[in-house]
Amino acid sequence: MLIYEYKCTGSKAQYAAIDDAIRVCQFIRNKCVRLWMDEHATKNELQVYCAVLAKDYPFARSLNSMARQASADRAWFAIVRFYENCKAKKPGKKGYPRFQKHTRSVEYKTSGWKLEPDGRHLSFTDGCGIGRLRLVGTRDIERFPIQQIKRVRLIRRADGYYCQFVVQAQRHVEHVWGGQAVGIDVGLKAFYTDSQGSTVENPRHYRRAEKRLKRLQRRLSKKQKQSANRQKARKTVAKAHLKVQRQREDFARKQANALVTSHDLIAFEDLHISNMGRNHHLAKSIYDAGWDSFLSWVNYYASLHGTAVVAVSPQFTTQDCSACGTRVKKSLSVRTHLCPGCGLVLDRDHNAAVNILAKALSTVGQTGTDAP
Repeated sequence: MLIYEYKCTGSKAQYAAIDDAIRVCQFIRNKCVRLWMDEHATKNELQVYCAVLAKDYPFARSLNSMARQASADRAWFAIVRFYENCKAKKPGKKGYPRFQKHTRSVEYKTSGWKLEPDGRHLSFTDGCGIGRLRLVGTRDIERFPIQQIKRVRLIRRADGYYCQFVVQAQRHVEHVWGGQAVGIDVGLKAFYTDSQGSTVENPRHYRRAEKRLKRLQRRLSKKQKQSANRQKARKTVAKAHLKVQRQREDFARKQANALVTSHDLIAFEDLHISNMGRNHHLAKSIYDAGWDSFLSWVNYYASLHGTAVVAVSPQFTTQDCSACGTRVKKSLSVRTHLCPGCGLVLDRDHNAAVNILAKALSTVGQTGTDAP
């Protein structure tokens, strides 16, 4: 599946209609969760319940029938995820389905919308009154047959409204094989260090924007509640956070693409980042680095290129000497590996990256592989 995204432009009345459709979507999703809580409904029963809601509530009838079903699918997805976490005995909270109150999107399936031949205008034909929207973007969605477009999502963000097309297609990338294997050790001082000694600087997007974010947040807190000025200040804060989010995502994608393009095997530590975030001294820096997003994009691009990705156990990768295997205990403040056995002197992260690659090649301590 490929996702093509455009920004939507329309009138204030159309934006209000999109907000109404999102609220209806939220209402149906929450009613389906309530039905599951009360009667342990199945997926099929939730789909049938959508027609009951449309009959009982006129405002729900205005939303396209497949969009109502997509809202029920969202409720069922939350239920299935809860069951899977329980079966897997996931530590901590299992993600019991909750009622949503800040939904930001509505999803249509294969009806309720019409894409014009130019690929730059999209019309919604249900009773919500959204009408014809102009699409702003550089993608060529019109080159795909309509039968391949399986979902259309309208998303509300801090800087406007966006439309996503979910297209049933495969992306093919021709990989140039060079026999290069690399191990990477993600960190806070450097974003990551590879087994060849190269490092990528940690951009620290949130840290750099933190001063401005705090100032905007203070302005927001001084505004009178439920006033127009407070809404403007809230939107300004949201846009500032959205900018940081996009900077982090853009950096992760570019670094992951560059790493996969130039290597045939990539090894990294199988880290439990959510557990590491419980360290209150490092949590902000860990989440600012965005390791989870970066590693997810590495796996995605590796699947496109057909290259191998190996997740290895993180135990003792930093402590063991990459030359002789001597275990050298060191705290987080010690940034240099100095082996008393063989005399090897290396940067701490470089030593760990070499050990990660060695584990991947030997398959000892390997916890996951994504290979063609």
